[in-house]
Amino acid sequence: MAIALAGSGYKVFATGRSIQNTPLPETITRVSCDHTKDDETAAVFGRIARECGQLEILVNSAWGGYERMTENGQFTWSAPFWEQPVHRWTSMMDAGVRAAFICSANAARIMIPHRRGLIVNIGFRAAQKYLGNTIYGTAKAATDKMSSDMAYELRSHNIAVISLYPGIVRTEAVIAAAEQGWLDISNSESPEFIGRVIAAMASDPDPMVKSGKVLIAAAEAASYGLTDKNGARPRPLTLNDV
Repeated sequence: MAIALAGSGYKVFATGRSIQNTPLPETITRVSCDHTKDDETAAVFGRIARECGQLEILVNSAWGGYERMTENGQFTWSAPFWEQPVHRWTSMMDAGVRAAFICSANAARIMIPHRRGLIVNIGFRAAQKYLGNTIYGTAKAATDKMSSDMAYELRSHNIAVISLYPGIVRTEAVIAAAEQGWLDISNSESPEFIGRVIAAMASDPDPMVKSGKVLIAAAEAASYGLTDKNGARPRPLTLNDV
């Protein structure tokens, strides 16, 4: 997403615990940050305010829910909720939902004086269908509700908030799973695809029309006439697909 937004002309600040080791264009400013630590998050937004004076887009995609998926050699990610290790709640709710909340609060303080901005919270279909983990579904449902309520409170300030669902994204882990025959990636998206969609939404003449909604990136891409970087047009995932 950072690469796609930078390619659309935005000055991008990319954050994360290991962002300094991430291959990104030199035009992207990398800022080391653990978003479970509020002081580090506040420092990021302080820097943005000092260097840029304003903030047009915030994309919340921090997520710790796929770390430590095994316990003592056993795959526990899909265990029933009463057998789930407590750290998984922390990694999904604190390193996911709470991180998005804190980032959005910091961003709103910068956006409100300028009466413009777009906050995008990355969600997924687990908010609407059981996908193997109760905490996962809870976190995704919370993201949708949080987006809706933030949109309500920010509407008078002309700041849009949406929950945006990707499809199957060709990350390194997904490609490895496909090579082993575990996943079908024939209808997948590049990591940059959703960033292209966000850039198009930010330049929409009336982005407030979509504020508060849960949107699917591939469907939005179709409405804007966008393709993926390989020219493909990914099909929006339905509840039956996931």
